[in-house]
Amino acid sequence: MSHLQYDWESPVWRHWIDALSEEMMLIRYDERGNGLSDWGVADISFAAMITDLESVVDAAGLERFTLLGVSQSCAVSVAYAVRHPERLSGLILYGGFAQGWRKRSPRDIATHEAMTTLIREGWGNNNPVFRHLFTAMFIPGASQEQMGWFDELQRITVSPENACRLHEAFGEIDVSGLLSQVAVPTLVLHARRDAAVPFEAGREFAAGIPGARFVDLDSANHILLSNEPAFETFIGEVGRFVAETAKR
Repeated sequence: MSHLQYDWESPVWRHWIDALSEEMMLIRYDERGNGLSDWGVADISFAAMITDLESVVDAAGLERFTLLGVSQSCAVSVAYAVRHPERLSGLILYGGFAQGWRKRSPRDIATHEAMTTLIREGWGNNNPVFRHLFTAMFIPGASQEQMGWFDELQRITVSPENACRLHEAFGEIDVSGLLSQVAVPTLVLHARRDAAVPFEAGREFAAGIPGARFVDLDSANHILLSNEPAFETFIGEVGRFVAETAKR
């Protein structure tokens, strides 16, 4: 979930943009169905998300680059890396998962089906109490200002209907069979106490991708905050990885 305009004002995302673009060119886009992308799109599926990434890369004229995937975008990035290894100097995966919630345990499925109901009933409500549940999962270590901003970001970034459609699409993701086919240098990072995406999901990525390096970040936040050491570690690891792989 992102919004290319409002993220610039964000106490949750702005430090990501600033740090990643300080010495590199950073190209971002809003996923279909949210942000500044088309909300009325008919197809919100994993296959369509891969096609969107291919379109953005082609439109930007990128011949060879490092691809950073965050959260559900990690699976999209893995699929892209398998299709187009010649275009990538490296692959970075943060806070991601190879299998969506519908591929997990019955308990996980039941939990996420309940979350779908909450999204449908409360996402667009002016009272942020429903959305705050998701905020507390994504950034439990945030200040009241940061939590309030993220509550509002959810409301303005995506409609209740599209939030449900995206949540369902993420549940169907399964790139576990592609991991062994990734043939580019890969860095995997995951917050140790991440409540939104289990830590083991990151370890599974690293174990399944040949030669991948795994970095364990000391945080409970799915979105790393500016004032925590884990964010500095993340930026340092990303910078070193990009510099090393660019030489190859």
